[in-house]
Parts: sequence; C-alpha cells; structure tokens
Amino acid sequence: MQKLFLIISSLSGMISVALGAFGAHALKEKLQSAGTYDTYQTAVQYQFYHTLALLGIALLMGKISNQWLNYAGYSMTYGILIFSGSLYILCFTGMKWLGAITPIGGLLFIAGWIFLLITALKTI
Repeated sequence: MQKLFLIISSLSGMISVALGAFGAHALKEKLQSAGTYDTYQTAVQYQFYHTLALLGIALLMGKISNQWLNYAGYSMTYGILIFSGSLYILCFTGMKWLGAITPIGGLLFIAGWIFLLITALKTI
C-alpha cells in the first residue's frame, strides 16, 4: 500500500500543480466569464491539500502498519477523485448536477482524517 499511495500522491501532486498553472494562465478569463473560476480554484486547492495528506499517510506506512492507515489512504484518494474531479468536470461542461456529487468527496476527505485520527489514537 505504501508504494501505491506514494505513486498516487506523486501523480496527484503533479496534476494539481499543472491544473493550477493551466487555470491561472490559460483558462482564467474563460473560467471567470463562465463564473467558475472560484470553483476551479477550490478543486485545485483541495486536491493539493489532500495530496499532501496522502503523501503523509504513505510515509507513515513506513513506520506504522494498520488497516486504519489503508482506509485513510483510500478515502483521500477517492475524495480527490470525486470532490476535485466533479468540480473540474462541472467547470468545463457546466453540468450543474455534478454539484450533488461533490459533497460525497468531501465526506471521504473527512473520513480520511478520522481514519488518520484513529491511527494516532491506536498507536500512541
């Protein structure tokens, strides 16, 4: 699992930096005229924050081995895909119904942090 989460966090970090730069330089005017620039920025920020959390989880796996860290890693991964992914798609397609899916990703982020807390409580 450690290697998997290191790979996912590396790819997600690369993608979030690329999408952030692309949005700021190439898409800013288009997104602002569509009223979705703030939404796009939120997607990039949350992807990056949780990419760093996933990297931390992967590094912790070198010291601690338990199911809760696995759950945390998967929750962060799927949270990134669902939360940020739905917002990116919403910005590019205008499909407003995707806004109903986004909170599922947010709940996965919260679950990931809870699983990380459980790991801390069970290992200390």
